[in-house]
Amino acid sequence: MIEETKARKILRKFRYGMVGGGIGSLIGDVHKRSIDLDGSAQLVAGCFSRSFETSLETGKMYELEENRIYRTYEEMAKAEAAREDGIDFVVIVTPNSSHYPISKAFLENGIHVVCDKPLALSSDEGRDLKRIAEEKGLLFCVAHIYTGYPLVKQAKLMIENGDIGKIRSVRGQYIQGWMATPVEKTGNKQAAWRIDPKQTGIANCMGDIGTHIEQMMAYVTGLRIESLCANMTAYLGRELDNDGQVLIKYEGGASGMLWASHIVIGHDNDLSFIICGEKGTLEWHQEQPNDLIVKMLDQPTQVLSRGNGYFYPEVNAAVRIPSGHVEGHFVAFANIYRGFTQDLEALETGAPLKYDYPGVDAGIEGNVFVERCVESNRNGSAWVKF
Repeated sequence: MIEETKARKILRKFRYGMVGGGIGSLIGDVHKRSIDLDGSAQLVAGCFSRSFETSLETGKMYELEENRIYRTYEEMAKAEAAREDGIDFVVIVTPNSSHYPISKAFLENGIHVVCDKPLALSSDEGRDLKRIAEEKGLLFCVAHIYTGYPLVKQAKLMIENGDIGKIRSVRGQYIQGWMATPVEKTGNKQAAWRIDPKQTGIANCMGDIGTHIEQMMAYVTGLRIESLCANMTAYLGRELDNDGQVLIKYEGGASGMLWASHIVIGHDNDLSFIICGEKGTLEWHQEQPNDLIVKMLDQPTQVLSRGNGYFYPEVNAAVRIPSGHVEGHFVAFANIYRGFTQDLEALETGAPLKYDYPGVDAGIEGNVFVERCVESNRNGSAWVKF
């Protein structure tokens, strides 16, 4: 059944700035295009690069006023906080090592934050950001965007409502092949900074995409990790991991297995999960995001297709085009921003907050996950408490 979709009424257009995302950046462009889908916010300021020339070039491309293109993020945070028409929130799309200081600078100047993952290089840094945000009453979103897919929300609601019974076992994987060869030696800047501990932190692959699948499992199932053991390997002479497997014991008795890898040839962006309950199993693949596979006990397999009337209302509220049309990565990003800007509106109107996006707690949990994986791996894949 094809149903019409309706645009959401926006009370006002928010103003935002971006740190990072200069010309040639993939992720900065993705964030901006995704925000533009709903038209709920407008880019008005930026410090797009450590090179001021690149920042100027990027700002001109986005038709920004030149006096709102900044040399440093510190200058930007102070100047925008002092303006009557200053930014409502900042989007941070820089390498991992700078997430904490940039986030802190904007929070301390009273500006809401959307930060790419991981939240910080350590859980202690993450907790400090949480403290500042709470003290100042600011919103903080961590860009774990894959939970923005409508079918992921459907799986979450089916589990919450007991459709597949108590969870017994979960399997999640996020595997790619883009670093199966030493691409960092060919001028690939994305690869070069990711293998550098000074910029990336204590883990590469597990911090980069392992945190995505950990957050996905926590969001969809509601399960919390009790303990884990991890095996992480660094291939091609790299210092940091580019492949890892994690066994998990969840609170309440469920078990889990997660696999994250950058070196699986033939796989582009293979994020998927299988969640097994007492009554049935749910399966979803990011590269076929419109379909949720449902296998109930003693029933034929069903493939639920996005945008139809049999979904929970909250799921179809996240759909922008009719069923049978392909929605994907940009829309998942846009749904995260929709939840974030709806809460910005709620703050202004006094309405209840919904927090329909990954918050600072999800970021802290991702940092803890990486820290425990590294601890386990260094101790011969021993089980460690979460």
